[in-house]
Amino acid sequence: MPKRVAVLSDIHGVLPALEAVLAEPEVRAADRIVLTGDITAGPQPAQVLDLLTSLGDRVAWVSGNADRELLEYRTGRRDTVPDPIAPWAAGQLRPDHLELLARLPLSLTLPVHGMGRVLFCHATPRDDEEVVLVDSRPDRWREVLGGLDADVRTVVLGHTHMPFVRLAHGRLVVNPGSVGMPYGRTGAHWALLGPGVELRTTDYGIEAAITRLARDSSYPGITEWADYFLRARATDADALAAFGPRDGRGDTV
Repeated sequence: MPKRVAVLSDIHGVLPALEAVLAEPEVRAADRIVLTGDITAGPQPAQVLDLLTSLGDRVAWVSGNADRELLEYRTGRRDTVPDPIAPWAAGQLRPDHLELLARLPLSLTLPVHGMGRVLFCHATPRDDEEVVLVDSRPDRWREVLGGLDADVRTVVLGHTHMPFVRLAHGRLVVNPGSVGMPYGRTGAHWALLGPGVELRTTDYGIEAAITRLARDSSYPGITEWADYFLRARATDADALAAFGPRDGRGDTV
């Protein structure tokens, strides 16, 4: 049973942010690293996948909706992707990258010291695009968590790029935030599990990272992309306003 698990979510192909988190002593010492999806859709998708695969079996992978969309686009199962950078990112992937993405599960469970069985997923345990937020109503949490085994007491998810920890019907829900595309504040956000939960932020050189992305990525408009996302131009209030309607909070109960 792993004693310490580092959780990295929503890397979105930002290599400098990933490198900074992987260099953290607690991440280097962790028994396992779990990726909770949206690994590739960004300016350095191939480099990010190559670095993560070099870590071998220490890494446990979960697919996100953006990873699925890149795969579907590249294999001709869809003609468009909502994220403007995704079609370009899909074109950067080698056949072995596509094979890796095709194998990724939608969720996985691991025992973690002091926490029992922990379920890891991208958006919700049943869907890779559903939205749940720190202020989602209790009925929404009951709906998205209702099918889980009773012994799963902690659920770790990503998708909305904003870190939080909350209780929902007796289960602890953890969102580590985003490594590569944070909303609300700068830095690479991640979490450390076992025997409790720590939300962590790794500060790294944003100016240098933007310069590096502009030099190393051929994505058109990379400077504007990096300036917006690495500087966290979208506030948490902006993100909550955008995501809020998607958690069903306006539905009549």
